[in-house]
Amino acid sequence: MTKFRKLALASLVASVTAGMTSVSALAQDGAMLEETITVGTRGKPRSATDSTAAVDVISGADFINQGGVDTANLLRNVVPSFNVNEQPISDASTLVRPANLRGLAPDHALVLVNGHRRHRAAVIHFQGNGISTGSQGPDIGAIPSLALKSVEVLRDGAAAQYGSDAIAGVINFNLKDSDSEGAIEVKYGEYKEGDGETYSVAVNKGFSLGGKGFLNLTGEFSEQEATDRSVQRTNAAELTALGVQGIENPAQVWGVPEVDGDIKLWANFEFDINEDLQLFGQANHNNKEVTGGFFYRAPFGSSARNGVYRNGDNYLLGDLTADAQGNGGIGGCPTIAATVDNIDALNAAAADPNCFHFSETLPSGFTPQFSGDQTDQSLLVGLRGVTDSDITWDVSGYYGEQEIEFSIANTINASLGANTPRDFELGSYTQQDLNLTADFGYQISNDVFFAFGAEYREETFTIDEGEPLSYENGSLSAQGFSSSANGFAGFSPAVAGEFSRENYAVYVDSEWDVTDSILLAAAVRYEDFEDFGDTTNFKLGANWGITDTFGARATISTGFKAPTPGQANVSNITTAISPTGLINEGTIPATDPVAQQLGGKALEPEESTNFTVGVYFSIAEIDITVDYFDIDVTDRLAISDQRPLTASDQAALLGRGIDASDISTVGFFTNTFDTNTTGIDIVASTDTEWLSGITTWNLAANYTDTEVTDRDDTDIISDGRVLQIENAVPDTRVNFSANHSMDAWRFLARVNYYDEFLDAEAGGTFDAEYTVDLEVGYQVTEALEVSFGGTNITDETGCDIEDCSPTQPGGSGLQSSQYSPFGFNGSFYYGRLRYSF
Repeated sequence: MTKFRKLALASLVASVTAGMTSVSALAQDGAMLEETITVGTRGKPRSATDSTAAVDVISGADFINQGGVDTANLLRNVVPSFNVNEQPISDASTLVRPANLRGLAPDHALVLVNGHRRHRAAVIHFQGNGISTGSQGPDIGAIPSLALKSVEVLRDGAAAQYGSDAIAGVINFNLKDSDSEGAIEVKYGEYKEGDGETYSVAVNKGFSLGGKGFLNLTGEFSEQEATDRSVQRTNAAELTALGVQGIENPAQVWGVPEVDGDIKLWANFEFDINEDLQLFGQANHNNKEVTGGFFYRAPFGSSARNGVYRNGDNYLLGDLTADAQGNGGIGGCPTIAATVDNIDALNAAAADPNCFHFSETLPSGFTPQFSGDQTDQSLLVGLRGVTDSDITWDVSGYYGEQEIEFSIANTINASLGANTPRDFELGSYTQQDLNLTADFGYQISNDVFFAFGAEYREETFTIDEGEPLSYENGSLSAQGFSSSANGFAGFSPAVAGEFSRENYAVYVDSEWDVTDSILLAAAVRYEDFEDFGDTTNFKLGANWGITDTFGARATISTGFKAPTPGQANVSNITTAISPTGLINEGTIPATDPVAQQLGGKALEPEESTNFTVGVYFSIAEIDITVDYFDIDVTDRLAISDQRPLTASDQAALLGRGIDASDISTVGFFTNTFDTNTTGIDIVASTDTEWLSGITTWNLAANYTDTEVTDRDDTDIISDGRVLQIENAVPDTRVNFSANHSMDAWRFLARVNYYDEFLDAEAGGTFDAEYTVDLEVGYQVTEALEVSFGGTNITDETGCDIEDCSPTQPGGSGLQSSQYSPFGFNGSFYYGRLRYSF
């Protein structure tokens, strides 16, 4: 199906839905009913259709009435332009999953809480199916759904209003602000396969502060067992058939990770000091531990792990009589080709006390287990008020921090030989954000609002070193044994450090109601970065309510995103799968001399131009919006393709304390390509009185197409990488839901459509799929509701690997694509008990 036919199909679905639905008027005089928005405007509260840009408003109930506990997944189910998938074996990306808005990178979407910028996650994504590789976005999963009053998704560039990162749009999470209401919610669920057991207990309660304000608290505790959607790896099955003992089945697990002790504590408060002065703020403290598996390391044959069990075409036998430089050895260890036919010969050679092979200590191979202990916390405190001249003001200070302490178990530092530990503390990443803001507004007249303000921000990315044995270059390194913890190298003193950046910004923002039906808006922002210089961006917008039931809107703006201190300074070694087996890949700073020899240059900010135009109208009693967008991003930031290292390159890196002896390729951050993203969003909603109740119908469809329009060097961003950037997420997404309330009963049905997508690691394009979600709820009493439901009840796991990607390397044991936009675990069934008070 061509892209234009897919777009036409989405439009047709909206039209058919409008035509076939019997409706009952809920809005007076046929006018469109819309929720009030707070994002994208600094003036008086407006409805979503009165704004100059498209804004989705999702109520807290839309999040609560779903299975699962991860807010990123819940948002995906109701916002088609938002994509997030599982990351089963993706290093730190398993801990904080990358999410994409409108087909752009995770850090192209700005996340706000109560209208204030939230800090980034500590994870830089080194494995993200191409589109997310190199990004450092926020951790949306840190916010508990029960704490949410609503979520607003501004589908437009907004850098002129909010600053760096707001290229694809803005997601604003509004916390509950009740001073008396509360709820207790208990969830339990598991997958149809009987694994992935998940439970959560959440409490929300509002308290009055002497009638002068509120304190709203939310606490959530949850845990999730791992899932397993694997078949036995080809190499593990072959070795078992040959009589190798102790190999687990499966030797390597593809599934969601285990999550232990996931605690989320959130607070939102306001207090009226006097009539003209208010204290406000918010805070959170989260902690969890996430554990997942890595790739299986086979001990024998041509797929045996290089640098551990073999060295190129031969088995890796260490001469224990040699010195640390590999000299003076008298062991006489033979050269044996790395084939399964030579296992007996290898065992005989390893029996010599002067020769060592890792099959002596790990005869069945091993599969590392990777864990992250994650702490996320923030505090916002501010004052707002009104001067005698009716100027509103708002000043606040925000500090946010996420720290992830990495560890790895059931692995080795091969260069230490038989004396290697099996578990390692690898060090940590920490992201810290400090934001100071001052915002002012003045209603010049009934029709003109003027705002201005200033902001100071400081970002700090810290790499703390791991225990020495996690990065040590042991005595067997000179003979070809890999150094550092196998699977994820510990952070050495050479790569550890604290990297900071300051920036300042000032802005003006205005709105003019030219008439009752015409709104004009404009914003200009100047921002100066300590390390990248300054930038000025603007935004112009208009909304024309032509009739009570028909209007049009449009915006044009420029934007930017500066590379983060982490992206500019991080060094990393990770393990990836390739057609020849497992390989170590490195990432070094773009300013490193080796990177510059390979084409690296000093990083620059990304720049964007956004254009949107849309219409909103009513047919019968159905409210419909259609919005087109066009986003050009120049100097786009990403990690380059892996480039081969020469012996002199490896020596140069070693001279700076980076051991590259067991990596043959490196990548680096680069600004060498431009993209154009275009698309259309269609939203239709209405209410029907029938079947002794009311049904709320909602259709949301998104079509997004990204093309790489220019690149400087095909060796840095290859043709294959271009395909990843253009096709990693579905072009077309559609959600159609019906929520019927009848006396004490509530019924929810949702159909989701996911277009085809490219799995870069599997090397294939995977088919489009439909999934269905169902939920039924019963109000036992006025305060108590019990509900049961299922997501993906049709048990779709996506196209089988052998059908859509027959060249999947190495018989990895994965049955479906790990990057499936709806997951690969199948049906999930759950029950929920909610008591409101």
